[in-house]
Amino acid sequence: MRAALAGAYRDEWGVVFGTLVRLTGDWELAEDCAQDAFARALPAWERDGVPDRPGAWLVTAARHRAVDVLRRRTTERGKLAEVAELAEAESSDVAESAEAAALEAARGPRPAEDERLRLIFTCCHPALPLEARVALTLRAVGGLTTREIARAFLVGEDTVSQRVLRAKRKIAAAGIPYRVPPPGARAERLGGVLAVIYLVFTEGYAPSDGSTTRDRLAEEAVRLARLVAAEAPDEPEARGLLALLLIQHSRRAARLDADGGLVTLEHQDRTRWDRALITEGAALAREAEATGGPYALQAAIAARHALAPAAAATDWAAIVALYDRLLALRTNPVVALNRAVALGMRDGPQAQLDAVDALGTPKELTGHHALPAVRADALRRLGRTGEAARMYEAARAAAPNEAVAREYARRLAEPTGPGRTGPNGSTH
Repeated sequence: MRAALAGAYRDEWGVVFGTLVRLTGDWELAEDCAQDAFARALPAWERDGVPDRPGAWLVTAARHRAVDVLRRRTTERGKLAEVAELAEAESSDVAESAEAAALEAARGPRPAEDERLRLIFTCCHPALPLEARVALTLRAVGGLTTREIARAFLVGEDTVSQRVLRAKRKIAAAGIPYRVPPPGARAERLGGVLAVIYLVFTEGYAPSDGSTTRDRLAEEAVRLARLVAAEAPDEPEARGLLALLLIQHSRRAARLDADGGLVTLEHQDRTRWDRALITEGAALAREAEATGGPYALQAAIAARHALAPAAAATDWAAIVALYDRLLALRTNPVVALNRAVALGMRDGPQAQLDAVDALGTPKELTGHHALPAVRADALRRLGRTGEAARMYEAARAAAPNEAVAREYARRLAEPTGPGRTGPNGSTH
């Protein structure tokens, strides 16, 4: 039963929370009532069984709780009347027939998808600081805890709590509407939305708590990316992000070994990759590559890896050129480090080592495991095993979780051989 409730939380939190925001306009009340609904679900489901539509059950329970709270607030009789009216309309949605649901699906996004889309665009309103947009969206849409968000951004839990609280207060004080913006205002909002979706995907693909994967969270990010891409069909970056996530997610079944350890890209069993996702993602990447920005170019790089029949057949020259385009858009030490790896695969380990040394130790990579790991790979391929061992030890000491640490230990024990692909999300 607890597993069923945990699944409902992953799947339905954003819908339950978003529905209560829409009905009450009160973010604090919405969160309290959503949490109360999930708390009430466990004993009720243990007694009566898991409902056929857990999300509808949770929305109804949360809505009833909101009405109860507002009823006790004698100064909010007007809001209570409004909520009661909206609740009646919501009840009819919950009771819709299968035929009506099918017709709705044929017309476009389902009501639950609409709810999440309204919620994410509201959370990413430009009036909010970027850090607040990210924290609020991860909390409100993804259902991440304050602790998980804090780990993801290497800040204290109190800092995250304050960001979320200030964001909610800003939404209320500024009267930020709970809706998808009209077409004329959508472009300025898109960048922040895409950044948040990417971060949500990353939390599922390489979780901040050290676990290996959270497929459902990654799937949620893919679904949100689909919604946004559908809402902005003329935006190459929206298609680029969707392409990137699809290609990355296509490798999920091959990324871990039987013991839960990471399997790097060149060692993955490519027959286990999801070819349907690769085909879809690669097509989107081709459409977005010519005019797209960073997401589209990253998708193009991911597509080059995914379409290669074997690691040895990877088009490293094309990948280096794409990294050059990325760096021309914006100086980024992580991109430069990945370019160094691609350069090493094209031109040899000395070219990789020279490129890494040219980077120095930028603050963005200070203490990061990727920098010594990339240097170690180049040194190992050059036969400088003693120096490589010291770098692998440094990388292992800085590893974000045990799975990554085990991967560096495995490399340390390997004989001299081919290098690795880049240190970012494309490696596994």
